[in-house]
Amino acid sequence: MYPYFQTPRPTNPNAPLFIYLPGMDGTGDLLSRQLAGLERGFDIRCLTIAINDLSSWEELTEQVVELIEQALQHRSERSVYLCGESFGSCLALKVSLHSPHLVHHLILINSATAFKQHPWIYWGSYLVRPFPEPFSQWSRLAFLPFLAALNRMEVSDRRTLLKTMQAVSQETSIWRISLLRNLQFSPEELQQIEQPTLLVAGRRDCLFPSVAEAERLAAHIPHAKVHVLPHSGHACLLEADVDLFDIMQANDFAPRLNAASTVVVGEDVSTAR
Repeated sequence: MYPYFQTPRPTNPNAPLFIYLPGMDGTGDLLSRQLAGLERGFDIRCLTIAINDLSSWEELTEQVVELIEQALQHRSERSVYLCGESFGSCLALKVSLHSPHLVHHLILINSATAFKQHPWIYWGSYLVRPFPEPFSQWSRLAFLPFLAALNRMEVSDRRTLLKTMQAVSQETSIWRISLLRNLQFSPEELQQIEQPTLLVAGRRDCLFPSVAEAERLAAHIPHAKVHVLPHSGHACLLEADVDLFDIMQANDFAPRLNAASTVVVGEDVSTAR
């Protein structure tokens, strides 16, 4: 099965497109808490990658580019806000470099570009091997505190996180780790990212040094802003106090809303649901 876009909310064809590229789970499920806020200003799409998909970066990039082109087929003038979380941040950068004309704003959340920048993560990834399934399930449960600030999540969101982790096969997890291990963006490539870019980083991310990585990326991407979440972990979009649309508004990165909660996009006006 090829990657495809979910439409988790009723479509809003007059609003800009917000396209979410997920982490290693490959689903749009970890955006669920943010949907109510984002739909005030956007027409939302979530990329879904099959749990057994072993595509290369090049294949994934071309597939996402094709999906964006299809989404813009009838309204090519619409702005595209491309949002990548963790693994998805790497894919978002690849898409932006491949087809810059399709991406107008870029949001990177706890970017997994940190993977190769830090030796203990990079070399430790070589130790990842398949385990008997019962041990694998236990290890994923034990890994949760490193992936998320669980005390900042509601019980239902913790369950969502665990469910997405358990859905991905060991083979796929190992393959996607190898993709991260072999990926690198040179300073020259990052300088080609001309789109306004918002880098969101959790200071209490126990998986990656996300704040340091956001600052490193911002030093090379010409039009980048860094927004630090002081109490957030890696899976910050599931935290009860995190509102991505509010973060975007605070950084002048979201469409304008008028007093009646409508999206104002050039001459297009659409009521936000």
